[in-house]
Amino acid sequence: MNYPYYGNYPMYNYSYHPVYWAYPTQVDQGTRNNRQSDYGPEPFVVDIEEVTKQNINYRTALWTGSNLQITVMSINIGDDIGLEVHPHVDQFICIEEGQGVVQMGPTKDYLNFQRNVSEDTAIMVPAGTWHNITNIGNEPLKLYTIYAPPNHPSGTIHVTKADAEAEEAGYGQEE
Repeated sequence: MNYPYYGNYPMYNYSYHPVYWAYPTQVDQGTRNNRQSDYGPEPFVVDIEEVTKQNINYRTALWTGSNLQITVMSINIGDDIGLEVHPHVDQFICIEEGQGVVQMGPTKDYLNFQRNVSEDTAIMVPAGTWHNITNIGNEPLKLYTIYAPPNHPSGTIHVTKADAEAEEAGYGQEE
């Protein structure tokens, strides 16, 4: 019997050659638009949990296509992403490690939605929704986020939150 979700055709075994081995230790952590940091728009397979947990940068664009972008983030203890809104971008966020609190609302002065988040929590942020995530744990908060459409320039690497704030003017990071 053939099952539609099981490969009934030859498949290449990627287990001994994962693309994330070069990440993050072989990526130049301080260079913006380093093509090694962004594997899009080519086909790409990765262990997203492992890459997210290994990331030491505030933000690294992992894959950018024409309609979608994946970034990995590391939020320091007591720090936050920063209150922001993306008027034309839907966002999916998944926490892989750490503890935090997410706040969302229709305006920056009215964040009427608040939830504690931890490992394996998925957060959906509709376009036009103000949001912030704060690390309330005792270790860096590791997460990945999917933007549709892309929200950052391809190849973006922000080593620190200050780097991100300095570069993000004009890329939908409105406060």
